[in-house]
This record gives sequence, C-alpha cells and structure tokens, in this order.
Amino acid sequence: EVVVWGSGKPRREFLHVDDLADAICFLMDEYDSPEIINVGVGEDVCIAELAELIRDTVGFEGAIVYDREKPDGTPRKLLDVSKTQELCWRPRISLREGIKSTYAWFLANVATEQDR
Repeated sequence: EVVVWGSGKPRREFLHVDDLADAICFLMDEYDSPEIINVGVGEDVCIAELAELIRDTVGFEGAIVYDREKPDGTPRKLLDVSKTQELCWRPRISLREGIKSTYAWFLANVATEQDR
C-alpha cells in the first residue's frame, strides 16, 4: 500500500520542467515588464486523482490509503496564468504525459531489476 497524507481532496497545479524552461526562454524574449508573471498550466487536479494517475502509470496494484490524521494543507493552489496566455504561451506537456515520461526516464536510468 501507499499512504498519502490527508484526504486526497486538495487541488494542486503541476507544470513539467521542460515547459517551465520553455516558458522562461519565451518570456526572456517576449516579456519586458516589471510586473510579476505566473507560469503554470491554469488547471489543477486533486491529490487523489494524481495518486491514481501515478498508480496507473507505474502499474502499482496495491491500495492507496489516505491518512486523514495528516494535514491536507491549502485546499487549492492554482496560478492565474492569464498574462502568459495573452502572450500566447501555453504548456505542451500534460500531467499524464509528464508522469509517463518521468517514469520511463526512471526505469531507463535509475531503476534496479527489483523496481521494474
């Protein structure tokens, strides 16, 4: 089994590092303002959905257990990405694709036979 802190209900936004690097390069060329600009996907997912997505990606067959005695933290963390969207920048890598490619990298570079 895998234990996840809290109820699994809090929502979080996830951005793939390749998209972040792309956004930074894009903004260095296209953004010339002292105002803060957020880089994100503009969508969030609940932690329970994230846990299930990871379970499905890695083929985990055990239970996902939510330890409700642990804190959930902030109910929702989602950036306002309207400025980056106005500049026509959007992330290219979905959460599902990012988890899949990260797991593939792990298997190719880090995993032992026991992990496979």
